[in-house]
Amino acid sequence: MQMTTRHNAVRAIIIKDGKLLSMHRNKFGKEYYTLIGGGVDVGETLEQAIIREVMEETGLTVASARQVFIEDGGDMYGLQNIFLCDIVGNATPALRPDSEEAEINKLGQNTYEPLWLPLDQLKNVPFRSTSTRDAILFCAYNGWPAEVKTLDWKPEAAATA
Repeated sequence: MQMTTRHNAVRAIIIKDGKLLSMHRNKFGKEYYTLIGGGVDVGETLEQAIIREVMEETGLTVASARQVFIEDGGDMYGLQNIFLCDIVGNATPALRPDSEEAEINKLGQNTYEPLWLPLDQLKNVPFRSTSTRDAILFCAYNGWPAEVKTLDWKPEAAATA
């Protein structure tokens, strides 16, 4: 029996004042939103990775993180370990100048912009993944699961009006 190993990634759900901290992507002309996060480095725990990724991609400090979802994004995206996080302070999110994303932005055609997206607009923008988006919207108003829930990966999201 052949086993395949999916790489691990982490994603942060950070909600403040009715807004979700999101990454706006313009990937060679295709625009969409996604959660803050990225790959887990060798030797790093999921918790260490989420703290590092949030700092690199937003400059914000995670005060607490609790995994609420896991989603298998397939070979390309890996296992998405999704954490509900609280942050310290009220700083405006910005890529750290030394982050990989800031370096990629300098090339101009594949850009990253962290921003606060009002929850009431989340349903109307292309969001990767739609199952994550739907789970966020449900739980933001109905409460977060006490145990980690598995989501059904739906990578493409067309904007609905």
